[in-house]
Amino acid sequence: MQNIFTADIGGTNSRFAVFGADRNGKLSLLEIYWLKTTDFESFGQLIHNVNESGMSLKPGEADIVVIAVAGPVESGVRSAPPFISWDIDISGAERDFGFRKSALINDFIAQAFACQSPVAEAAEQVLEGVAEPDAAKAVIGAGTALGKAALMPDGKGGYIAIPSEGGHANFPFLPGRESEFQEFLLKELGDTYITNNKVVSGRGLSYVHQFLTGETIEPHEVAKKIMRHPDTLEWVSRFYGRACRNYALETLSLGGLYIAGGVAAKTSEFVTHKAFGTEFRKSDTLDTLLKKIPVFLIKDENSGLWGGAVFGLQVLQGR
Repeated sequence: MQNIFTADIGGTNSRFAVFGADRNGKLSLLEIYWLKTTDFESFGQLIHNVNESGMSLKPGEADIVVIAVAGPVESGVRSAPPFISWDIDISGAERDFGFRKSALINDFIAQAFACQSPVAEAAEQVLEGVAEPDAAKAVIGAGTALGKAALMPDGKGGYIAIPSEGGHANFPFLPGRESEFQEFLLKELGDTYITNNKVVSGRGLSYVHQFLTGETIEPHEVAKKIMRHPDTLEWVSRFYGRACRNYALETLSLGGLYIAGGVAAKTSEFVTHKAFGTEFRKSDTLDTLLKKIPVFLIKDENSGLWGGAVFGLQVLQGR
């Protein structure tokens, strides 16, 4: 059996897991460990804590360590995550951390590979449709920010993952009340334009709720009492549906669109509300195509760890 150690380092939480892979390539999740990312002042300090945590397998004992991070990755070894106060560099991972073999990938590349794991098989279908075989699949998810990635057919029966930093692109507001919300955000944040990350995210929950009610509370508090605020729920669902629709069209994900991330995993009402489906299928030109795309919700918040394990297994197998 081969051992794969995976990490999913986000702006809020850092998750770690040990997987075993049998000779047939079947993965088994053996252990999980969570930490708060903001409790640490460096990547090295984080890894030191993991080594001292009592996990049954230390990173340096695994056949491969796969680290997924919420930020763009340079040359496969470095990342300066925009919502984490420290950088990651594994160019000298064998010397610095004792890793035998390692890989650094974007966190939504991991989420994309998770679409080929048991967590995708267990995903809840929130919009009907029929996935086309050998078509592109897309994964999108709101957490600390909005992540995106896609799985594209490689022409050989498999897929390659395509990264995205689309969370930093402009969010498309409509005229009227939405434009007023955009102006509210511009004044509130002092930004030159409003990105997807500021709207479809945990922070976005608080901003929408503040605009509609005048109440300023943390995202988890908004989620906790969302059913008592139908306007906030409708707005957030509509915005999430719009972000998903646009990405489905950009990637032509006829193989299905998967929603990951903590916002919907913790509060599924954001994607099961009728406003989400109405907005997702809303198009003056391609509504018929959008009705064919099935949409799934991955509720397992450890999906990025599974995706890292799928990626790590492919590396070990030379694929």
